Amino acid sequence: MTVPFTNIPANWRLPLHWVEVDPSRAGMPVVNMPALMIGIRLGGIATTNAIIAVSSADAAAAYWGLGSEVERMVSKFLENNPGQMLFGAGVAEPAAGVKAAGTITVSTAPTSSGTLNLYIAGQRVQVAVASSDTVNGVATKINAAINAATSLPVVATSATSVVTVTSRWNGLTGNDIKIGDSILGLDGGESLPAGLTLAYVQPTGGTASPDLTGVIANMGDEVYKFTASPYTDTTSLDLLSVEYGFGDTGRWGYLRELYGAVFTAIRGDYATLATAGAARNDPVITRMAIEPGTQSPVWEVAAAYAAQAAKGLTNDPARPLQTLALQGIVAAPRGARFTKTQINNLAGLGLATQHVNADGKMAIVRETTSYQKNAYAVADDAYTDLTTLFTLSTLFERQKQAITSKFPRYKLADDGTAFGAGSAIVTPKVVKGELIAQYAQDEYDGLVENARAFANNLIVERDSANPTRLNVLYPPDIVNGLRVFAVLAQFRLQYSRQSALA
Repeated sequence: MTVPFTNIPANWRLPLHWVEVDPSRAGMPVVNMPALMIGIRLGGIATTNAIIAVSSADAAAAYWGLGSEVERMVSKFLENNPGQMLFGAGVAEPAAGVKAAGTITVSTAPTSSGTLNLYIAGQRVQVAVASSDTVNGVATKINAAINAATSLPVVATSATSVVTVTSRWNGLTGNDIKIGDSILGLDGGESLPAGLTLAYVQPTGGTASPDLTGVIANMGDEVYKFTASPYTDTTSLDLLSVEYGFGDTGRWGYLRELYGAVFTAIRGDYATLATAGAARNDPVITRMAIEPGTQSPVWEVAAAYAAQAAKGLTNDPARPLQTLALQGIVAAPRGARFTKTQINNLAGLGLATQHVNADGKMAIVRETTSYQKNAYAVADDAYTDLTTLFTLSTLFERQKQAITSKFPRYKLADDGTAFGAGSAIVTPKVVKGELIAQYAQDEYDGLVENARAFANNLIVERDSANPTRLNVLYPPDIVNGLRVFAVLAQFRLQYSRQSALA
């Protein structure tokens, strides 16, 4: 029998018409690219480390507490990308950690009434100030306004003219909370009421990072293509690097084939970031470098970065992410932003980079991964850009779908075997033809190039020691992004007559 029936037995004798349905030639690759936000929880109904599907900011607040890291990450992700399948996981604050704290000192009282526009972790808190207010009175109003804004990552206390703001959780990330005022400036309609002056001590003193082992264990073998985490300490990054790595137990390893990448953000001046960039070499982790003056905290930047990457790479995994704006992120003010030279250098040191558009919104410049060197510590650009990872994962998933759908229960024979048409038999040449056909479709879809070279370098052979195994050398030439458009403007004041006539 050459027709490869699966259900209708060869010895079936009852007449007449019997149909077996076979979907192996009908299926198309299914896009399944969910995202996961990992952050510290502040109460809520969800248990610690539980991974829960979430579709709204209100749901995130119920699960993990309003103003928590994970709630703010979910909110910022949905602001940038409301259409992605999204999960959240609330981890416990580090029990041995310390909360960060800073101060707002009212130095002089206002001489006219107005509105004080405070910014805490990128969120604006407006305080009505009267000309009759004393420094203590203004401090009392600031204290009340902060505590009334329950989505803030801080709580406030006041004593005389000083307001102390304290992170709502233990940990290093509390040090990333920025406090200030009138960030939009006069152009944005913000300035201090006349006579009022404030002095700030930025929050510091937060220590320790949460333990990620529990949430990583709960991830199991579910697919999370875009995972955002605000923790850039060595222990946290090492854990995530192993989970998403190329080793046997990693998500890019052959045993799991889950793929994906980790998105985070790191704050610092140029020198600090240059040092931090050179210290890592993770192809599966991308860290967005932000200036000290960036008002939004790293957990919101990481979530917005992951959201825009998810939107762009789901639509086209090979298309660069440059120019995509991070909605809702309050960037550093003018005069406190990285220069083009600094941005260029940081991109070469394993850091994703951003700049501020003319409309004041932070936008991706280059989605660089942390990978910089090969196993011999020699400079290498194999995984420089995040698009490389996601193009490869798309190719692998398409290939797996085609092979597992078309040849789920086939026999394997040598090339040249004379079997009947339609038999459930494959040979190396049959599989090679399938892979070449798939590559042609991938090329048409803009994922790869040089199909002829691919076919010439593709190897499909039967294992000499195991006759049930096919070995494939798969050499895709993935398409590249247009990253640099360089022009040599070799101008003339006047072409010679001879040149003009040539």
